[in-house]
Amino acid sequence: MLALYVREVRLAVRVGGGALMGVLFFLIVVSVIPFAVGPDLNLLSRLGPAVLWIGALLATLLGLDRLFEADRDDGALDLIAGSGQPLELVALVKALAHWTATGLPLVLAAPLFSLFLAMTPETIGSTMLTLLVGTPALTFLGSIGAGLTVSLRRGGLLVPILILPFCIPVLIFGVSASTAVQFDPAAFHTPFYLLCAVSLVAAVTGPIAAAAALRGGLD
Repeated sequence: MLALYVREVRLAVRVGGGALMGVLFFLIVVSVIPFAVGPDLNLLSRLGPAVLWIGALLATLLGLDRLFEADRDDGALDLIAGSGQPLELVALVKALAHWTATGLPLVLAAPLFSLFLAMTPETIGSTMLTLLVGTPALTFLGSIGAGLTVSLRRGGLLVPILILPFCIPVLIFGVSASTAVQFDPAAFHTPFYLLCAVSLVAAVTGPIAAAAALRGGLD
């Protein structure tokens, strides 16, 4: 499993520039908003956490179609399925590797990109923390869609459509926790804990559902 994790991280970084593409898309979303909203720094500061979260959500969905597609095309997915390793564990490792290569760079880039939005240091810290906790949930949920569409040609276009409705709770709790610091720091804990709960549930159910979808697609 460790060898699989290292392999997936290398492929995600090397093939198609998945990590760089996600960060660049994130930068485009964040940098365009100030031109649309205008020079009102107070408004930008209030919208900042929501903008960062929406950018991270869209950037995460951008590369989910490659989670199992490359292994399907070169036959590696059939070999992995026939190796005797639990597909649930394989899906978990691949999702973690995908988040390491694409989700973690978004979290690390968030403090830098928040400068475009005139965010306060407290809001920057809370947003970065919620992204660190919440973006794995987006990846685990996305692995379900990637598993469902792995046997379809051009199925990557369906992944965001299938997964986006299930990502709404992650977005709501993430933005609520991030913005709560601006008005009442004590209100940060409730949505943050709910975000943690959603991520834990996604970490358990996501690989199981993805493995079931992969079995159906390989049959």
